[in-house]
Formats: sequence, structure tokens, C-alpha cells
Amino acid sequence: MPPPTIRARPSAACCWTPITFGCESGQPTFRYSLLDGVKDGYLINPTVVDARTEITTTLLSEEGFVVSFKDDTGEDQQETFKQREFEKRFFSDATNRLCKTFIENSLRDPISGEIGKSIVFAVSQNHAAKLAQIFNQIADRMFPGKYQSDFAVQVTSSVTDAQQFTTNFANNNLLGSANFIPAYKISKARVCVTVGMMTTGYDCTDILNLGMFRPIFSPTDFIQIKGRGTRNHDFLEQLFDDAVKAGVTRPRKTAFKLFDFFANCEYFETEYNYDEVLKLPRPTGKWPDESGGEGPVVQGGTYQHLGIDIIASVREETVGPEGMKIDRMFFERFEEAMRKNAEIIAAVDAVQWDRVIDYVNREVFDKPEEYYTLDKLRQSAAVDRRITLREILEKVFGLIPRFKSKDELLEKEFAKFVADYKPDEATAIPAIKTYFKAYVTSGRVRDIIDSRQFTDLATNPVFSTRDFKAVPRRFRTLVPEYVKDYVSLNQFAA
Repeated sequence: MPPPTIRARPSAACCWTPITFGCESGQPTFRYSLLDGVKDGYLINPTVVDARTEITTTLLSEEGFVVSFKDDTGEDQQETFKQREFEKRFFSDATNRLCKTFIENSLRDPISGEIGKSIVFAVSQNHAAKLAQIFNQIADRMFPGKYQSDFAVQVTSSVTDAQQFTTNFANNNLLGSANFIPAYKISKARVCVTVGMMTTGYDCTDILNLGMFRPIFSPTDFIQIKGRGTRNHDFLEQLFDDAVKAGVTRPRKTAFKLFDFFANCEYFETEYNYDEVLKLPRPTGKWPDESGGEGPVVQGGTYQHLGIDIIASVREETVGPEGMKIDRMFFERFEEAMRKNAEIIAAVDAVQWDRVIDYVNREVFDKPEEYYTLDKLRQSAAVDRRITLREILEKVFGLIPRFKSKDELLEKEFAKFVADYKPDEATAIPAIKTYFKAYVTSGRVRDIIDSRQFTDLATNPVFSTRDFKAVPRRFRTLVPEYVKDYVSLNQFAA
């Protein structure tokens, strides 16, 4: 499909208006979203697993979940709880079944066959601790002797070294490495249970399962949680045994599962009013526990169900190329806010980018009601590299038609390199390009080349010994020197 026609090409000094670019509606001529990223193969849409217990189904109904209790005077009272009232409530018996459903239906690691790496989002730190405990109990029964209570880990601010846990999980060494395949680098811990630590700015591309064990009412939180699973990944990058590699038929991540136990996806698709700022209700009042330990308990404004609760339904649905409604909204709202801001427009017209960026950082980011941040915008834009705030603003105001992908920038940088050094060995250009791209994008390759530990290339999944030998000798030095002098590596970070 050809790019859309732009009626006037902007110069460095031109003033932006919607009419100039043929956007009388106020919408940009071209945008690159999460949906585009999925269509182009950079990102992945989820398979939503909508699983509901009898209680959560009742909570989601129009009538709600009705609880009977006695007030301070001994009078019989009734309180109706709906989905929102569950935000700070925890049903112990239901949680057991939700955890079991999660494990039984999770995607498996394509190399080892274990439960794929997963993040579960809990209501509170106490809830997270309980979930981790239940996951470990179930895993011990399902996989006896394999995990020794290391299957699931609580990763919340109350846990010592929790921040390091997040790093170790991404690097596949949380609680050590699994011992199923010695040549396969994979974290022994399979599930991280968190509340909010791993929602924003956390990059772990081999996540295969996400669990929403709580209702979510913030669209930005929902976007961030869902975004943890959208990145592509090649599992062969962690495998260092050629014999085992030969038997792997589907090494690339092509899907991830989003377990939704509280109809969050349905809420943001059909019920959420994207134009209204919602104030979440909080229950008030104090009621004594008159149940004698049997049946429901209402105390201190909270409700705990002590009876049984079974899974009422489990339904899977793969999100198609059209994506979710929320994917189409967050970046659009930011664009609209920027195009309505007179001070930003004036600074863009004057080509004063330092002023624009300073203003957005001070006056726009981290403010109610949207709580825009650069990281959230990067996630919403769904680009396979680290885009800058200036790029985002240039796209908002039509100065660039779309965000270039990592490979497009690499091709551009390599073209500059070839123009400068004009390799005589035309047949070697593909090998030089492979070397150039690997050196730019892989910190491990740079470390090996710069330290001259070339034997380590034998087990490197990105750039091998054979790849290196195919590069003409003089370019083995020229490429690193050129990259260090002329290429900004930050733009190629994920």
C-alpha cells in the first residue's frame, strides 16, 4: 500500500496546521501503532483466556453479589458487591482454583516444555504472597521434586532484593537456572507474582503468560500489563547445543496468553468510557463478624468468602489484527492533547525543540488524569526500538510520517558506512552487513569483539564464528571503529 499523500512538504521553518497536511479532521495523515507493529511482525497480540468462577461471574452481573450480615444493633442487613468492590478483596478458595486453571492452561516453553515464563498481577502484597504460596504448592504436586518451592516468587516492594529479582528474571537466572536441559539458559523460577513493580518499563521478551488476578480500571495500567507479553522472542538465543537445536520445530514466540479472571478485556472493550474520568468507589462502614467462621465474612468494610467456589467458564479468544480498542486510544489521546496545547504548538512552529521537550517533561508527564510518561508512550507506539520524545512529537505534528523500525535505521546507517568505505569485495557486503548489524544491536557481540575473545563466538546465537570469518579482514576492525565514532547505539535499544 503506497504511503498517504501529504499536500505540502514541511521545511524546517514551516508552521504546522492540520490543513497544511490535509488533515482537516485534526487527525494525523499517518500513524504507526501497536496494531501496525503486529501486522508488520514486530509485536504479538494476545490470546485472551477469559476464565470466571461462580463468584466472579456473579460479581460481574447486573445484580452483583449480595451478602447478608447483622449491623451493630443486631438488625439484618444486605450489601451488594460488584466488580469494583473486589479490588481490595481476596477469596481464598477461589484463588486456589484460579491458580490451578492458570497453570493447566499456560503456554509451555518450546525448548524445555516447562510452564512458560509468566507474570501474575495481584491485588496487594498479601495477596501476592498467598498466590506465590499456592502456585508453589500446586507445582510441587504437578512436578514433584523439580522446583522445591522455587516455581513462583513474590516480587513486590516488601521483598528484599525485589528489584534484582526482576533483573534476574529477565536474564533467566532467577533462583538459578533450570536443570532440565543443561545447555539451555532458563530461569528456574517460572512465575513472578507482583502488584505493580513489573508493569512499567520492564523488558522481558520471553514472557509467554500473563495473569490478571485482580480487576483493573485504569486504561494505562491495562496497556502496560498487556504490553509485557507483546515482544517477539527467539528461544534458540538461549540454547547452546546444536544437536538439541536441530529438534526444535517452533523456536520463535508467536503467541502469548493473557489470563483474565475479572473480565478486564471485556470492560475496556465494551464498557469503559474513554472520555470520562472515573472515581473508584470505596466501601465504608464497619460490620462485625457474625458468621462463626462459616460462610461469608464482612468486617471492617471488606469481604472474604470462606466457602467453596468453582470455575464456571474458561474461554480462549485470540485477538486479531484489529487489536483491542484500548490499543487504539492511548497514543491518540496524547496526540490530541499535544495538538490542543497552544504553548507546544508555538514552540514547534518556532522549531524550539528543547523548549518543547522541557515543557512536556514538566507540564504534561505524570499529571492526572492520564499520567502520560515517555515509557508508556513508547509501549503504546509499539516500535521495536527506543524512540525519543522528540520523535514522538515530530510524528504528532506530522513532521515524520511514522516511526522507523530498528532494521530501517540499521539499513540507513549501513548505507552511510558503505558510501564512506566502498568495499571492493562486493560479494562480501552481506557478511559485512551482518557483522555491522550484530555489532550495533548486541552488547554481547560488542564485548566479544572489543575484548578479542573470538572463541566465544562459537556459542553466540546472534553472530557466530562462521559469520565472523566471512567478513574481510580489514572490515573486522573498521566496523567497530566506525560504529563507535558515528552511530548512536541508544536508538537501537529495545
